[in-house]
Amino acid sequence: MSRNFVRTSKFRHVFGQAVKADQCYEDVRISQMTWDSNFCSVNPKFVAMIVEASGGGSFMVLPLSKTGRIDMSYPTVCGHTGPVLDIEFCPHNDNIIASGSEDCSVMIWEIPDGGLTSPLVDPVVKLDGHSKRVGILSWHPTAHNVLLSAGCDNVVILWNVARGEAVVRIDDVHTDLIYSVSWNQDGSRILTSCKDKTLRVLDPRKGTVLLEKEKPHEGSRPIRAVFVSDGKILSTGFSRMCERQVALWDLKNFDQPLTLQELDTSSGALLPFFDPDTGIVYLCGKGDSSFRYYEVTNEAPYVHYLATYSSKDTQKGMGYMPKRGLEVNKCEIARFYKLHERKCEPIIMTVPRKSDLFQEDLYPDTVGPEPSAEADEWFQGKNAPPILISLKDGFPATTKAKEFKVHKTLLKTTAPPAGDQPEHGGDFQSLKKEVRDLKAAVQELTNRVSELERKL
Repeated sequence: MSRNFVRTSKFRHVFGQAVKADQCYEDVRISQMTWDSNFCSVNPKFVAMIVEASGGGSFMVLPLSKTGRIDMSYPTVCGHTGPVLDIEFCPHNDNIIASGSEDCSVMIWEIPDGGLTSPLVDPVVKLDGHSKRVGILSWHPTAHNVLLSAGCDNVVILWNVARGEAVVRIDDVHTDLIYSVSWNQDGSRILTSCKDKTLRVLDPRKGTVLLEKEKPHEGSRPIRAVFVSDGKILSTGFSRMCERQVALWDLKNFDQPLTLQELDTSSGALLPFFDPDTGIVYLCGKGDSSFRYYEVTNEAPYVHYLATYSSKDTQKGMGYMPKRGLEVNKCEIARFYKLHERKCEPIIMTVPRKSDLFQEDLYPDTVGPEPSAEADEWFQGKNAPPILISLKDGFPATTKAKEFKVHKTLLKTTAPPAGDQPEHGGDFQSLKKEVRDLKAAVQELTNRVSELERKL
C-alpha cells in the first residue's frame, strides 16, 4: 500500500494576493543602500519606508489610507546626517518610530496622527552610544520604552528611551558584524547571529551568553535567526555550496538541528517572519521575486512547506503588519508590504473560508499594544508575558496608545557654553512648546482627578 498521504493542516491552502494598483503607494523612491534590513515598518496606522535622500538620510511615513501616487514634495523624516539603515515602529505606541543610521546615532520620532505636514527634523530623543553605523533596531516586545540597537562596532546596547540612557552595553561578546537580533516572546532572552558564524542566546540584562552554536550553517554568507514557539530557534543561512538553507533548533539540545532543509541557490539572505499565533514562518529573500511560507510544528520534519507566493518584480525590502492590523472578517492571517524600486505594494495572505463569521481557530488571542512592564521595572529584573487581546470584533485603530513620556530633566543633553547661546531668544519656540506640553499634561491630570472624584 502506498504510504504517501497529505498532511492535514488548515493552512495548507493559504494564498497570497497583491492588492489592486490604486491601493499601492506609487512614486516612492526606495533607498538604493545594499544593507540587509527590512527597509520598511508598518502598524495599523502608518507605513514607513527608507527612501533616497541627498545630503543625509531620510524615511517616509504615510498614513495607511494615503494610497496612490505620492507627491515628490511629500515631507519626510530627515534628521540624520547619514543614510538610514533600519527603522522600527514601537509596538506600544503606533505614533513612535525609531531609526538607526550611518551617522552612528539612533533617533526616536513622534509622528502626528494624520501623518506629516512638514519635514520632521528634530527627534524626540537622540541616542548616542555607538562608534560605527547602527544597522539593527528592535523594540522590547513587552516592556515599555526599551529599545535594542546593534551597530557595526559589534556592540549591542539596550536603551531606556524615556531617560535617553544606555542601561546595558554588550561589547565583549560578538567578535564580528552582528547580522540579526531577535527577542523571545516575553523579552527575557535575545538571540543574535554573527559574522563569526555563531548563534548566541543571551541574557539581555546581564549581557552574558547562555547558549551558543558555532556554524549552524557551513557557508560564509549571512545567517538570520528568530525565536519560534516552545523554546525553539529557526535559522536561515547558506551551505558550503552556497545553497540557501532553513534549520530548526531545540534549545534543550543545541548540538544537532531538528531539521535542516536546502532550498535553492539564490544569493539573497532570507529574512524570516514568524507568526506565533499560526505557527507559520515566511521566508522573504531580498532581491527575490517570491517568498515561501512554512508551518512549524512539533512533529517531524517540523518545518512543513506550505506554498510560495510569486510575482514578476523583485523585492527591495519587506514590512510585516502586526496581527491587530489585519482584517479578520476576510480571513486575512498576514499582510506584507513589499518594496519595489518605485513603489510599496501590500500583499494579503488569506485562508480560504466560505463563512464570513469570526474564525476562532485562525485568530487565537494575540499580542496587543499594552506593555506589561515599564522600562525601569524590566531593567530591575521583572519578566512579564505579553498582554493578549481578542480580535473577535476587530481592533480599533483609534485605540488610545500608551503615552510616550520623556523625562526631559533626565535626558543626557549638553547645554551650549554661555557664549554660544542663540541671540534674540532663539530658544523661544522650544520654550513655548515646552510650556504648551506642560499645560496639556496639567490639564490631563486635572481631568483625571475630576473623573476619580466623580467616581468616588
